[in-house]
Amino acid sequence: MKSTRFSGTIGAVLGGAALSVSLSLAAFGQVETTTKSAAVAEPTKTIKVERGTVVYVSGNSCIIKAEDGTLRHFDNVPDSVTVTVDGKQLNIHQIEPGMILERQTITTTTPKMITTIKTVSGRVWYVAPPNSVILTMENGKNQQFKIPKGQKFMVNGQETDAWGLKKGMKVDAQQVIEQPETVVAQQVERTGTLPPPPAPAPNVPILVLVVPAERPAPVETAAAAPEPAPTPEPAPTKLPTTASNLPLIGLLGMLFCLLSVASIALRGTLSRRIS
Repeated sequence: MKSTRFSGTIGAVLGGAALSVSLSLAAFGQVETTTKSAAVAEPTKTIKVERGTVVYVSGNSCIIKAEDGTLRHFDNVPDSVTVTVDGKQLNIHQIEPGMILERQTITTTTPKMITTIKTVSGRVWYVAPPNSVILTMENGKNQQFKIPKGQKFMVNGQETDAWGLKKGMKVDAQQVIEQPETVVAQQVERTGTLPPPPAPAPNVPILVLVVPAERPAPVETAAAAPEPAPTPEPAPTKLPTTASNLPLIGLLGMLFCLLSVASIALRGTLSRRIS
């Protein structure tokens, strides 16, 4: 919505008559302008979080891999852009591949009403009702202003139109323009974390090669003469006589005795059976 409203005080040459006027300022000679801004509703905030891993840095350029896997190239990054890492502010020349960076963009949207007030002072030099009026400004120059169609004026508490303006009246006029506007402000916060430490090496047994120390070479000494091998005895040409016939004769005598005893026993048995 845009509205234009004028109000002012007009003093007649011979008396002090109050007049509230509305004028459309067609020119800006000796016009004072003030602007006011007021919120007309509660602001709304949105937060956008973006994360990525630094994969390449060179000079003022870097490549970051986003969470969705896409690569984004940032070229000509100003040195004034910093990232908070472990409480320190690092610029583009201090970040390293492997760092995880996060950027939070906080957007604040505030509906406001912008009010612009333009003020002009002068004396009525000429009036052409109902379309325009010429005022003599404080610097002595005349300035023409258009009067909106159907505009009404208040003179001494009485409502009148442009026909009520007379030459010589002092006019203090204001133009008020109200324009709704949505003010958007953004705040960017950048943080980062150092690359994760490398994974520990697996617990693999380590083979240790032990090299024995070199021993001094043995000192050669005179070898003892080997003992001579014993000389084998010569084989006998004739076997010695070691047996006799006496055991054989005794064995035969014992055999005959047994046969005699057996014969006598057999006879006795037969004689008893016959009798």
